[in-house]
Amino acid sequence: MAGRDVRFHLQGGAEAAMTWAPDHPLDMLIRKLESIAHLSAEERRAIAGLPTLVRLLKAGQDIVRDDDRPSQCCLVLEGWACRYKLISQGKRQIFSFHVPGDIPDLQSLNLKAMDHSLCALTSTKVAFIPHHSVLALTARHPRIAAIFWRDTLVEAAIFREWMVGMGRRTASQAIAHQICELYLKLKAVGLAENHLYRLPVTQSDIADALGLTNVHVNRVLRELRTKGLVTIVGGTLRIHDWRELTGFCEFDPTYLHLERQAA
Repeated sequence: MAGRDVRFHLQGGAEAAMTWAPDHPLDMLIRKLESIAHLSAEERRAIAGLPTLVRLLKAGQDIVRDDDRPSQCCLVLEGWACRYKLISQGKRQIFSFHVPGDIPDLQSLNLKAMDHSLCALTSTKVAFIPHHSVLALTARHPRIAAIFWRDTLVEAAIFREWMVGMGRRTASQAIAHQICELYLKLKAVGLAENHLYRLPVTQSDIADALGLTNVHVNRVLRELRTKGLVTIVGGTLRIHDWRELTGFCEFDPTYLHLERQAA
């Protein structure tokens, strides 16, 4: 696949570009795993050898649903996805956002029935990987199995931070904390730099993730802009003062357990 520029439109009409050029669908998975652990050349080749079925999904399209018994894992290649659950009144709770390189349903290897749903938040390209192929890979390469386990533990750490955000941080702090988290996750796989990244989720998505109303999210984003901390223009988020923003929301990136960033 030829490389392409991801262009960010800044205030004043300027542009910034980052080149994202994976040569193979599983390059994004390798990039993600190498952000939290070291992979040998042999392990990278083994992961790249997994069979995949690539599909394009529309925004809002479910990838796997509550109570499903999937036989494959889903790798996000482009776009954003989320874990969510609906209650009887039709209200949605989002548990996590997922960006390229993430396998949001890796737990389906061992938990046969889904206890939540997974959907595309934007137009999304995904790669489906059969469970039996992943299990065979981890049997041949125990270190890869350990790295997958580490990835699920990092997801659990992120979930705990979200719980703290909903339960003990103010709405402004919770949103600011999420902005910082997403920046580092995207930067780790080469999709953000210079405190700038695409934020394609809606205010409604943020509200459903943090248990807020759309009006409250809108008010917080205006407050952060007024304080000179962040701006969002055309779906692109720019952090103007990283130190001030992280201090404001008490952001400590230790829970992400990042060891390296994509070149």
